[in-house]
Amino acid sequence: MTEFPAARARVEAGPAAVPPRTATLVVDDGTVIAHHHWDPDPGTDPNPVPVVLHHGFAADTLVDWAGRGTVAALTAAGRTVVGVDARGHGMSRKSPDPARYGEPRMARDLRAVIAALDVPAVDLVGYSMGAIVALLTAAEEPAVRRLVVGGVGAGVVEVGGVDTRVLPNDLLAAALPAEDPGALPPGVAGMRAFAEALGADLPSLAAQARVVHQGGIDLAAITAPTLVVAGDDDPLAARPHVLADAIPGARLHVVPGDHGTAGGDPAFQAAIVDFLRG
Repeated sequence: MTEFPAARARVEAGPAAVPPRTATLVVDDGTVIAHHHWDPDPGTDPNPVPVVLHHGFAADTLVDWAGRGTVAALTAAGRTVVGVDARGHGMSRKSPDPARYGEPRMARDLRAVIAALDVPAVDLVGYSMGAIVALLTAAEEPAVRRLVVGGVGAGVVEVGGVDTRVLPNDLLAAALPAEDPGALPPGVAGMRAFAEALGADLPSLAAQARVVHQGGIDLAAITAPTLVVAGDDDPLAARPHVLADAIPGARLHVVPGDHGTAGGDPAFQAAIVDFLRG
């Protein structure tokens, strides 16, 4: 079993973003979805296309994007930023019912938030679970102008979603509510420890783990220019060139770090800012 020794690094703070404006949206099944908004920094040349961010499993917008410096990097580049908390995560509504989860369901939530922004185009960025949500969204949503996905690799093509060969979803679903996390395989125990460190809702996370998407994604349908960003020591983003090759015209950028640290590396943020600048 692969270990994730840097899982807790995703809790560490990066360059601070100013506090966001937070709003909620009630989607079609009654779930409340929270989304956080930041304006461009004063004195910058504002870009009219907002950047929409979707975080990874067990995290939320404030942990994955604001706390690790990506929001600050984008607002310093003149971007309006909108971060969406997935159902069961962050400030969005929780439920222990697996029928309310899955990345396709999260993609519908994301599209509802994009529609509510009432803008002609958005740039979309997703990490890990959020990368799967972003890919599913970009395959169907014409408003996506540019797309960045991180923390995923060949597993998207070969498994159909986050690489469950590395982090088995059945073990993860069992681990999250387990009374004795010390008895768990190291990689799964690390993810459980990460969730606990954040105070995440473990029953909701277990429900999502039970229905993690493995149904494939129509990558050929993605028409937005796409950047795949992967840490050079990330087992969940192994062989990222396989994913980049499967998306028409996609580029690949490799940065230092594993699954827990790559997203906080300045090279990761610089790659996003530069690519979205176009």
